[in-house]
Amino acid sequence: MNSQRLTLTTPLQRPSLRTVAELLKPITWFPPMWAFACGVVASGEAMGERWTLIVLGLALTGPLVCASSQAVNDWFDRHVDAINEPKRPIPSGRMPGRWGLGIAVAWSLLSLVWATLMGPWGFAACALAVALSWAYSAPPVRLKNKGWWGNSACALSYEGLAWITGGAVMLGGAWPGAQSVALALLFSVGAHGIMTLNDFKAIEGDRRMGVASLPVQLGAGKAARVACLFMGLPQLTVSALLLAWQLPWHAAGVLLLTLLQWPLMRRFMQQPVERALSVSAFGVPLYVSGMMVSAWGLRQLQLGAGA
Repeated sequence: MNSQRLTLTTPLQRPSLRTVAELLKPITWFPPMWAFACGVVASGEAMGERWTLIVLGLALTGPLVCASSQAVNDWFDRHVDAINEPKRPIPSGRMPGRWGLGIAVAWSLLSLVWATLMGPWGFAACALAVALSWAYSAPPVRLKNKGWWGNSACALSYEGLAWITGGAVMLGGAWPGAQSVALALLFSVGAHGIMTLNDFKAIEGDRRMGVASLPVQLGAGKAARVACLFMGLPQLTVSALLLAWQLPWHAAGVLLLTLLQWPLMRRFMQQPVERALSVSAFGVPLYVSGMMVSAWGLRQLQLGAGA
C-alpha cells in the first residue's frame, strides 16, 4: 500500500511587499499626477522656484491619494473581484485577513497628513478626494453602485481635484482662478466617460453583484454612446473657450486631438465590449494630451496678463 504524505502549510500572516504594491496599483497613478502637472503649468508661476512642492504634490496625488483609493476600492470590491478578477491580492488570499482594510485606512490618513503641506486649497481638494474615494467604494453610500454618481466622484478625484491642487500649490495655497477651475471641471466631465470605459470589462460580475454601472443600467450599446458623448463634448467646449480667450493655436490643437479620437469612438460604439480597451489604450492618451495643450495655453494667457 502506498502511503500518502500530508503537507501542512502555515496560513499567510502578512502580505509581501510585492503584493502591497500590487494592491496600490502604480499603473493607475498616472492620470491624477498628470492632472496635477496640468494645474502646475496652467498657474503661470515659475516652476523652478517651487520644484520641492511640485514633487511633494506629485507624490500626494499619485502614490498617496490615488493609491489609497485603489486599496479602498479593492477591499470593498473583494466579493465582486472574486468573480471578475479572482487573482487580485485580496480574493486570491495573498492579502490575508483585514490587511487590505488596514492599508486603505493608513494610506488615507497619510494622504491627509501629507496634504497639510499643500496650503488650504490644496488640503481641501485632497480631503475631498479622499472622502470621495471612500464614498465611491464603502457602504452605506457606495456610489459605485450608482453608475452616474460613482463615475462622477471618480472623475472629479482623478482629474479636477488633482488639477486644482496643482494650481493651488503653485499659488501658495490660493484659489487657482476661474479659468483654471473651468478647465479642470470640464476635463473631469470628460473623465466620466473614461471611467465608463473601465466598466465594460466587468459587466457580468457587476450584474450578478448588483453594481449598477452604466453598461449594466443602459446596456453596452447605449453606455458606449454616453461615454463617447461625455468624452467628446467637454473637449469641444475647451477648444471653444481657448478660442474665446484668444488662444487659437491651442484651441486648434485640442480640436485636432479630439477629432483623432473619433475613429476609435466610432468602432467602439459598433462593438462596445470588444473595443473598450482600444479606446482606453489609444483614445485616452489623445485626451490627456489635450489637457496639457490647454494648460500651456492658459499659462501663456497668465504670463501675458502679468507682463
